Amino acid sequence: MKIRRKIELAVISDVHLGTYGCHAKHLLTYLNSIEPKKLILNGDIIDVWQFSKRYFPKSHLKVIKKIMDMAADGVEIIYITGNHDEMLRKFANSTIGNISIVNKAVLELDGKRAWFFHGDVFDVSIQNARFLAKLGGYGYDLLTLINRGVNWFLEKRGKERYSLSKKVKNGVKGAVKFINDYEKVIAELAIENGYDYVVCGHIHQPKMEYFENKNGKTLYLNSGDWVENFTALEYQFKRWKMYNYDSDKLSAFYVDEDFENMEIKDLIAAITIVDKHEKKK
Repeated sequence: MKIRRKIELAVISDVHLGTYGCHAKHLLTYLNSIEPKKLILNGDIIDVWQFSKRYFPKSHLKVIKKIMDMAADGVEIIYITGNHDEMLRKFANSTIGNISIVNKAVLELDGKRAWFFHGDVFDVSIQNARFLAKLGGYGYDLLTLINRGVNWFLEKRGKERYSLSKKVKNGVKGAVKFINDYEKVIAELAIENGYDYVVCGHIHQPKMEYFENKNGKTLYLNSGDWVENFTALEYQFKRWKMYNYDSDKLSAFYVDEDFENMEIKDLIAAITIVDKHEKKK
C-alpha cells in the first residue's frame, strides 16, 4: 500500500503539456506521492502555443486524468491561467465540480494572505511583442528537445543532468537582470497591497526569498517548472517548502499501473465523473 504525504496545499506551474520538453512522468510520480487539500495549477499547464496534434503522448494525457481523479476524490483544484494557456481566460471564474478556473487567487493561510497568479502580466515581452514571445517559445522548445537527448546520453553514462537553457539564461546578463527585475516588481507590489506571500511561476526559476522595503516585507515564491527544474511548492504546518524531484523524489512512487493502458476514452470518463459530481452538489 502506498502512503501519500498529506499536505494542505501544493502549487505547480509551467508543465507545458503538449511539448517535447515536458517531463510528464516525473510530474505523475510527484502527484502520486501527495494527498493535498488544495492543488493550485499556476499557469502554462497545457501549452497551446506549441500544441500539435502530432505530439500529445499518453503520459501527458495521464497527467490530465490524474488531476481529474484528484478533483473527483475531493481535492480542490484551482487552475490559474497563464500565457501559454491563455485561451482558458475566456472561462475565468467558472467551475466544474471541484475545479475552478481563475486569472488570480487570494487565499488566507493561517491568518496570512497569499496572492497567486502566473506572472506573465509583468513580462513586457509578452505584453508588447506577443509574436516575438511566441517565436522565442518555439526556440525554447527546440532547445529543451536537444537537452533531452543530451541528458539521455549523460544518464546512460551515469553522469549528472545538464540544463542548456539554464546555462544560457545564467550566462546572459540581460536575462539575469530581467529575472531580478521581475521578482523585485512583484514583491514590491505584494508589499504595497499587504500580502504576506506572493506566489507565481512563468520564468521557470524556482525560488523562495523574503523581500523587504520601508513599507513592509513579503515572501516571494516561484514554483519553477516541469521542463528543466521539476519543482513544486508545498504549504503545511504554517511553512512553505520547495519540492525538488531530483533530490526529494520517493522511489516508492512511480506512474500507477492503472495508468499504463489508459486511452483518450478514459480521460473522457474522468471528465464525466467530475461533471456528475458537480450535478450532485
